[in-house]
Amino acid sequence: MSVEFLESIVYDGLFAAVAATGFAVISNPPRKAVVVSAFMAAVGHGLRFYLMKGGTLDIATSSFIAAFVIGLMSIFFARLIHCPAEVFSFPSLLPMIPGMFAYKTILAMMKFLQGRDEMMAMSNLFEIFRNGLTTLLVLFALVVGAAIPLFIFYKQSFQMTRLIKKAGL
Repeated sequence: MSVEFLESIVYDGLFAAVAATGFAVISNPPRKAVVVSAFMAAVGHGLRFYLMKGGTLDIATSSFIAAFVIGLMSIFFARLIHCPAEVFSFPSLLPMIPGMFAYKTILAMMKFLQGRDEMMAMSNLFEIFRNGLTTLLVLFALVVGAAIPLFIFYKQSFQMTRLIKKAGL
């Protein structure tokens, strides 16, 4: 790996951390949860970037793996901070939502509806399906990838927010 590629991964993670901090602050969690969300977003987004650019994986598969890692980290941090795992995972996943693909889908729909040329209509229809399916697959991968650890560790995730009462108190 080159130094430029490592820098790209770090920058990608830092920008995702900034976005996750903004999303986390909106829901007014404890301060520790905001820092953890930013860290998890940086790790998850950096991992997705590495898998897409350094490996041969597509955006949906990379998003699934990154969301799964975020889900696992949220279970771990939920135990440490005594907050629900969703407090960490949702803000961490939001920077990975494929906004550009969704935007291109809507733009192609508008061009398709306004167009009169048959060749442009077919091209726009292709763009609608390609970008729309990519958006849906990535969103599905994010949801399933983050939910699987919660299902695997259901008992632990349910008990993580409960404080253990000491005898005599």
